[in-house]
Amino acid sequence: MSSVAEGDCPTESKRRLPREVWVLVAANVVVALGYGVVAPVLPQYARHFGVSIAAATFVITAFAVMRLVGAPPAGFLVQRLGERRVYISGLIIVAVSTGACALADSYWQLLLFRSLGGLGSAMFTVSSLGLMIRISPPDARGRVAGLFSSGFMIGSVGGPILGSLTVGFGLSAPFLIYGAALLVAAAVVFISLRRSTIGGRSDEDEAPPVPFRTVFAHRAYKAALLSNFATGWASFGLRIALVPLFIVEVLGRGPGAAGLALTAFAVGNISVVIPSGYLSDRLGRRKLLIFGLTLAAVSTALVGFTTSMPVFLVAAYVAGAATGIFVSPQQAAVADIIGSKARGGTAVATFQMMADVGSIGGSLLVGLIAQYFSFSWAFVISGAILLFAAVGWAFAPETRGRPPAEHTPARPLGPEAGGEVP
Repeated sequence: MSSVAEGDCPTESKRRLPREVWVLVAANVVVALGYGVVAPVLPQYARHFGVSIAAATFVITAFAVMRLVGAPPAGFLVQRLGERRVYISGLIIVAVSTGACALADSYWQLLLFRSLGGLGSAMFTVSSLGLMIRISPPDARGRVAGLFSSGFMIGSVGGPILGSLTVGFGLSAPFLIYGAALLVAAAVVFISLRRSTIGGRSDEDEAPPVPFRTVFAHRAYKAALLSNFATGWASFGLRIALVPLFIVEVLGRGPGAAGLALTAFAVGNISVVIPSGYLSDRLGRRKLLIFGLTLAAVSTALVGFTTSMPVFLVAAYVAGAATGIFVSPQQAAVADIIGSKARGGTAVATFQMMADVGSIGGSLLVGLIAQYFSFSWAFVISGAILLFAAVGWAFAPETRGRPPAEHTPARPLGPEAGGEVP
């Protein structure tokens, strides 16, 4: 077993996860809560500068594009500086830029600050996944991945609810609240991780970064890139861009029902993401990935043929649950491939970029498909992409219990790391 080969004690990791895991999960909840608070008011806040609807929505697009553009540099920084430094720096950049949005005097200042926030978000996201890989016991990687994903999902569901309570304080209040919360989260993570001794060894045993070509040569990594692209397309591009329009224009419901529909997806995801991660530590990643992607493909396609709100909500819940089945094993598989003993910033950044490419491309293309063909075709094509990803995993090897791409001695995370403190 890789858990033994990598020097971790499997029996202990089953009893209790490292404290650092819970710290990062809590930080994920704060980040997602804050994003959920800001997202609903951002277009309206941009509009109060007197710009068009297209310009207002471009503020959201700019954030996503800068996340995509910032992923490769973030991966390079992780390779050179380590996960913790990049993680803390990313949180601080997002915190400061978000707070600055509340003080913006013009649309162009708002656009600049949100773009900077996108760069910080890329740094945070890439290094967060890298940290998850580093601190996860090898025989509990699926469980930790499930906790990480659930942290983001819980925050994304609760964020809009919290945001509705802060709107009464003015359009700028959510930005100030989110910025302050991120600064607190950055301080807590800094204090909690700087004395961490996970993998504590001497500098002489420090492992070099894992070359990207070594990771990319692994068939399971290629399958993970494809499935993460499909995740971005279906979970973010399709659901965020097209589901609200489908609810209004096809089912004839009001905008408020769109929020209920997205909640059904999220609840389905949250309900299975942790059990799925736990199962992947025992049954393996590949089987759950193939099953989850196939179920997601079928349920996503069927959503486009629903004609009533109750049936839609059931189909949406199933599609969300199907996504939850494969998300945790997918992240755990990447962790298996990279290993916990060396930096894999470029490989992690590339993996994350595929979701962003799928999200941006999906949000644009599903709208065109719905416009020139039909809503049903948009859902069917999205399901086909998920099914293609399932086929990719059918030809990939199991990663659980195998040595990582480059088996090297562990690097220290704490003060023993030769001054590597964020």
